[in-house]
Amino acid sequence: MGKGGEALPEMIFSDVVEAIKSLSIDEKHEIQLLLKQYLREERRDEIYKNFSAAKKEQQKGELKFSADITELKQLLEE
Repeated sequence: MGKGGEALPEMIFSDVVEAIKSLSIDEKHEIQLLLKQYLREERRDEIYKNFSAAKKEQQKGELKFSADITELKQLLEE
């Protein structure tokens, strides 16, 4: 995936893979650490967006809560 989530053309992706193969072990390790950091940051952003959307729904009174399993199933189907 490219910056912003768009898919990279296959040729570019394969070039990146080949370039990574040619790196030293230390450089590959650094790439691994960077990827883990980037994935954490993206996941954190996704969680925050979901939280913000839920907060807006709550403020509008659109969130529904229940401890009844049948009602929860119905809410999931909506």
